[in-house]
Amino acid sequence: MTAYYEILFGLSILLTLIYLAIWHKHFDVHITLIFAFIPIANLGYAMLAHSRNLNTALAAVKITYIGGCFLALFITQSIFGLCHIKLKRWMSAVLTIISMASFSFVLSIGNAPYFYKSVSFEVDKGMGKLIKTYGFAHTLTYVVITFFIVISFIAMIYSLIKKNDVSNKTIILLMFPATVSFISYFIGKVLPDGIEALPLSYVFAQVIYLIIVHRLCLYDITDLGVDSLIQKGDTGFVSFDFDEKYLGSNESAKNVFPILNDIEVDTCPSKHEEVKNTLFKWLEEFKRDETKDHFYYETKDKIYLITIRYLFDGKHARGYQFFITDDTDSRKYMKLLSNYNDQLSAEVSEKTENIVQMHNRLILSMATMVESRDNSTGGHIRRTSDVVRVLIDEIKNDPDSDKKTMIMLFGKDGLTEEFCEDVIKAAPMHDLGKIAVDDAVLRKPGKFTDEEYAKMKMHAAEGARIVDSILEGTDDESFHKVAVNVAHYHHERWDGSGYPEGLAGDKIPVEARIMAIADVYDALVSKRVYKDKFSFEDADRIMMESFGKHFDKRLEKYYVAAKPKLEAYYKHISE
Repeated sequence: MTAYYEILFGLSILLTLIYLAIWHKHFDVHITLIFAFIPIANLGYAMLAHSRNLNTALAAVKITYIGGCFLALFITQSIFGLCHIKLKRWMSAVLTIISMASFSFVLSIGNAPYFYKSVSFEVDKGMGKLIKTYGFAHTLTYVVITFFIVISFIAMIYSLIKKNDVSNKTIILLMFPATVSFISYFIGKVLPDGIEALPLSYVFAQVIYLIIVHRLCLYDITDLGVDSLIQKGDTGFVSFDFDEKYLGSNESAKNVFPILNDIEVDTCPSKHEEVKNTLFKWLEEFKRDETKDHFYYETKDKIYLITIRYLFDGKHARGYQFFITDDTDSRKYMKLLSNYNDQLSAEVSEKTENIVQMHNRLILSMATMVESRDNSTGGHIRRTSDVVRVLIDEIKNDPDSDKKTMIMLFGKDGLTEEFCEDVIKAAPMHDLGKIAVDDAVLRKPGKFTDEEYAKMKMHAAEGARIVDSILEGTDDESFHKVAVNVAHYHHERWDGSGYPEGLAGDKIPVEARIMAIADVYDALVSKRVYKDKFSFEDADRIMMESFGKHFDKRLEKYYVAAKPKLEAYYKHISE
């Protein structure tokens, strides 16, 4: 029967060697201890079978109880680990102390009556055998083993019912060695001919655990991902500690940065210009701002993405890790896509510009058509638009303007380029409302009666309605608002005596205040059917007297600055 124990000892050694062959550093340490202790325990059983005296037999029994006292602990801790139930440190310490205390009683065998009250030796059918009477410590050991088995089953049943991050197949597999060990501890003692079932259950547990660790490799996504990256060989790794000393790199990284072949481990490679201008340069940027952790490195035919992360040893950061991946295809695709987008954007901009120009020409044509009905204001639209442009230029170029003044005049954003363009574009639309004025009034060569003047004044509100209707649905909301205001309020006066609503002061939109200056100035210096044009001197006098009454006093300096250009302009068009 000694062959039974010899075979089991040999099998346990073989299965441990298989485990070592597939061992991964991230395997649970308690599983490794199981594979280490089972051959030791089975060696004790083989030694006991071959023993020929009491001292040898007692030594062999003590070796077997290394398994009995500690394997139950390791199996329990491995089950908790595989079920993703984290034991607190003090709990693990208590379980370990219990196992060590139990084994301390085992060590008293032959010296004290705690574990065996009495013990003798005999050889039965060629096998060494102890004849013993059990003490209280033996019973206590089995209580401890029962405790470990019970809490292991509680953990497995809990995980099977409650946890979805653990494979049910793994839990079921774990139940087999736990169940077999339990049966072997308490039922195996009654097997005939002195055959112990426990060493066989140990070998069975090894087989099951080999199946489990083989499956675990598939469930450990982190390790599996890293191993896949390394095996594929497309990702380079370079590591430095916090003192910027070189820790190592793989072949993929050395292919990208051949200088790494010349750097000794545990040295700082800052003296190497290539490292200084690449890896260390990126590392300094990462130290200043950890959000800057992506960089690109170009060679003659490749573009590499360099990603910097902290190098962790468990939960502790120990240095820096560079990940190097070939991003050539992606960058080329992005460049191609960018070029295509630029081309598409240019085409869209061109089409949009054409639409905008067509829209502007349509509005200008409508304004010109309206103006053609008014025999007293020929060219007024074009001239006032040019005057508005000159005034806007002077406002934009005012060297003495301050932010506070600009905010007072133009709102919280001050004078913007968008606003300037909107006012210039809106100027031709200011008299569109005249399309609703009857020809008899609009084309009257003399002065209006009060009734006729009332009808004429309606063109401001009507113009706002028409402009609003034309621009309804446009994406350019700011222009829409400016154009409506210019048409609606360009006849309002600073002192509140204007029309159509009698607004005063800052309640009049600033774009309408600017339009009013251009509108009145052109009316003064241009010939109408009911009057001759004023001289520049007389027109200027009237304009200056009107600031603070008709016009915003704060706009006076811009009119004064624009006056030479305006006079030159009107002289030119009159020639």
